[in-house]
Amino acid sequence: MPRKPPPEIVTHAQELFAPLGTIRVKPMFGGWGFYLDDLFFALEAWDTLYLKADTQSEQAFADAGCQRFIYTQPDGKTFSMGYWTAPEEALDSPAAMAPWARLAIDCALRNRKPKKPR
Repeated sequence: MPRKPPPEIVTHAQELFAPLGTIRVKPMFGGWGFYLDDLFFALEAWDTLYLKADTQSEQAFADAGCQRFIYTQPDGKTFSMGYWTAPEEALDSPAAMAPWARLAIDCALRNRKPKKPR
């Protein structure tokens, strides 16, 4: 069975992230994950792009009016993850996205888990 093509937001985000280097997207949990090399830095869920953030970067996202990724489970429990929506204006061009993508990549680098030896 052929794989379902990614939604428009995913292909648009690939274009926005292209100046950063080789971007790979992989389907995951009903959404899509974005990788720069082996670094997971963004995701798409419910047709929304989210960028990775942590305590060092989340205030910038909050100040820009971005929303934290919050998921409601079928039992009604909610949980949040360290991802925030991209600012609306960042979706306009690669140049506008660049500083936000860099925040997400820097966060992913800070929080990278060491590879387990084989």
